[in-house]
Amino acid sequence: MFNDPNFFWKNFRLGTELQISGSFIYNALYFFDKMEHFYYEHECFEFLYNTAVGIERLQKIAVVLLEHDENGNQEDFEKTLITHNHLELLSRIKKHKPINLGKTHHKFLQLLSNFYRSTRYDRFGISSVYQPNQDKEQLIKFVSNELDIEISAEMMFPTEIDERIRKFIGKTVSTIATKLYDIISGKAHELNMYTYEIDYSSKAFKIFIEKDHSFFEEKVFQKEILIHLLNKKDKDGILDFIRAIEPLEFESYDTSEYIKFLLDFHKNRLMLGELDYLYEENKLGKQRLEEVNIIGADNVTFEVEEDDDDAE
Repeated sequence: MFNDPNFFWKNFRLGTELQISGSFIYNALYFFDKMEHFYYEHECFEFLYNTAVGIERLQKIAVVLLEHDENGNQEDFEKTLITHNHLELLSRIKKHKPINLGKTHHKFLQLLSNFYRSTRYDRFGISSVYQPNQDKEQLIKFVSNELDIEISAEMMFPTEIDERIRKFIGKTVSTIATKLYDIISGKAHELNMYTYEIDYSSKAFKIFIEKDHSFFEEKVFQKEILIHLLNKKDKDGILDFIRAIEPLEFESYDTSEYIKFLLDFHKNRLMLGELDYLYEENKLGKQRLEEVNIIGADNVTFEVEEDDDDAE
């Protein structure tokens, strides 16, 4: 069985592709979760690119499992996979398995197709200076039409991406991904293959197995951990180690801003300037970095020193 290239291809190589697809989709939803509005073109691009790649790879896994004939011409079949048309791939899947997607999902797949096949290249042409950015415009148009809301992407007062918009995008992407995964899983079972198996600790597990398209629980857990650590009174080796380090005197921002950076360092990178200044001002170097970098490092354990009274 393991000497059969067709089995190895579909069982293992496509299994890896499934993990990769889940990672792209996870990243897309994570990027969108971090977006505050639609003003920045690069943020819209990041979401669309990762979604387009993730869904396309997922569709192609399904196509291979459903269409591939071991007695057919392998080269000709592989050439049919050289496409970025999400709706065309969906049609090929539908010929073999029913997949119940609504008008909204088809519109979104069309958006992804247009983006990946053409609009993502628009800025490389000088004609782009005479028209609005198309990937951003098309994303806004899709959300605006489907939710029947006005969305402004102007610099001064851009429309906030609220919970309703986040849930809509999350549910749209998740529904498409879940239905495709279910088809892959079902066909793999028919073929006695394990293409559908997902690493428990992976990004793909959250997308395909947990079917979770938000990061609400993760953000709550981050904050609960912060509360726990700040209020922990009993002895703890690593906390004792941290408390022994002389703290820097941060004062450029209020406490809320420092906590926001701690929970999401992607946003306000200008805050790093204060760190650079304090390291330079206090002549902190290699020894300080080595000490600080121990915190949270793998394969590092901290012993709790027992008091004499505790040892008795």
